[in-house]
Amino acid sequence: MVIHDLYCIFALYLELIYFIMIKVSETAKKKVIELMADDGYNAATDYIRVGVKSGGCSGLSYDLKFDKEQQEGDKVFEDNGVKIIVDKKSFLYLIGTTLEYSGGLNGTGFVFNNPNANRTCGCGESFSL
Repeated sequence: MVIHDLYCIFALYLELIYFIMIKVSETAKKKVIELMADDGYNAATDYIRVGVKSGGCSGLSYDLKFDKEQQEGDKVFEDNGVKIIVDKKSFLYLIGTTLEYSGGLNGTGFVFNNPNANRTCGCGESFSL
């Protein structure tokens, strides 16, 4: 019985992680919706695909693009009205990340606030664990 209870608690924990995996700030939401419309995507039905790939001055870099379809193994999330897809390989790197948008004097663009990153580069586009 104890093992079953632990399994149930762990399953609920994983569901919670899936539910809150990537947060989207209000400013990022507005920019995502605007850019999706400009590129012929519908924010109500289409996705923003967030991933991690090798590269950048810190070893790993973020990948962000729009997509109309899920692929096998994708994790699907929604926050602040934005549908997000993360590929299986990138999933563990991005748990707890918040997608923000900066339009200030230091540059314009999406910013990933990733609690898993031990080190980031000056431009904020790459990181390492």
